[in-house]
Amino acid sequence: MPTKNLSRPPDAVDAILAQWQRERPDLDASPMGPIGRIKRCAALLEQQLESAFTAFDLSLWEFDMLAALRRGGAPYRLSPTELFSTLMVTSGTMTHRLKRLETRGLVERVANAQDARSMLVQLTPQGLALIERAVEVHVANEHQLLAPLAPDALAVLDAQLSALLLALENRRN
Repeated sequence: MPTKNLSRPPDAVDAILAQWQRERPDLDASPMGPIGRIKRCAALLEQQLESAFTAFDLSLWEFDMLAALRRGGAPYRLSPTELFSTLMVTSGTMTHRLKRLETRGLVERVANAQDARSMLVQLTPQGLALIERAVEVHVANEHQLLAPLAPDALAVLDAQLSALLLALENRRN
């Protein structure tokens, strides 16, 4: 896909597509366009999100874990399995991350009243206070990041990304 036919300014992915067009004109590399843009956007968004968390001495994964507990509602506790399923990480990764947040006093493990053999992860008062402040800054940051898009364009983008997400999730099942 040569960049000369664009009705928009060229981006970094257009340069990659032009290189493939030049080197392998027999190859339809057009799927690299949307996938490359999604990947580049994700990487750039992650950098922008991380920068907002530094004021709270949080990394993206720490924010995600505290947010998962908070959005679950009072008493802000989940099983480790629920947490790692929600966050799409392995149980080994979850164990390491829980230890770090416990050391910082942001979460604690509490007995599971339904199953004496297991523990639940719960926000501490300090963790709850931190996530309450951080999520407000996070949402404001996300509004700012998406502000260049008109509301109708953002709605279309959201719908299209949702359709892609559902298709990809269905492929996993």
